[in-house]
Amino acid sequence: MMILMMSEEQKKNVRERLNRIAGQVGGVQRMVEDGRYCMDILAQTRSVIAALRAVEDLIMENHLKTCVTQAIKNDDTEDQREKVEELMQILAQFRKYG
Repeated sequence: MMILMMSEEQKKNVRERLNRIAGQVGGVQRMVEDGRYCMDILAQTRSVIAALRAVEDLIMENHLKTCVTQAIKNDDTEDQREKVEELMQILAQFRKYG
């Protein structure tokens, strides 16, 4: 299995997004502790989930542009099969958990 890393710029982008998400989660924790209205808390949890999905999209895009593309270019049928299986597994998880 070939492992291709994200570029430094991509890593920075993901890190920044994850830091913002951590801040959002902290905000949700404070809302719970402060006894804020449930619907306001739920609105913020939806924002956190949307932000995490955006990170998933960035990572998936990187995977498709690097690892999957490399497997196709190399004509390595075993690697190609593995990449298809990986993608099918993650898509099944996305469908299951939304």
